[in-house]
Amino acid sequence: MAVESRFVVIRQGVEVATFMDKKAADEYDKMLDMADSLAEMFESTTLDLDEKTREELCIYLAKNRDDVLVALQAKKAKPATVVKKAQPKVVTEVNEDKKVEAKVAASDEVAAKLVTEVKKPKAARKAKANKTAA
Repeated sequence: MAVESRFVVIRQGVEVATFMDKKAADEYDKMLDMADSLAEMFESTTLDLDEKTREELCIYLAKNRDDVLVALQAKKAKPATVVKKAQPKVVTEVNEDKKVEAKVAASDEVAAKLVTEVKKPKAARKAKANKTAA
């Protein structure tokens, strides 16, 4: 027989949501508490919002509280995370001649071109650099 732990969020005697872990249930309960607080705030305003719209707005604001705090300038925005492109693996080996050779995974054409540049004799690389500079 299997045993499962379930965490149930109950509001005003009604089962609202069921979760498999306590942290998720606590976060959802906290979000609902914020939505209730926002609903009380909106009830005391002169805004003409019907009950359904007010409820949807409060839940939306509570779910997106971090974005709301940034918009209100109460919290600094997190820097956008930049997804880096996977870099090719470069392996350097020392040949018997004591020359260094670079080998690159064949999946990246740009890296393969760079390796070709590295394999060229030093004089040829300097000549090419002088051409581009001129």
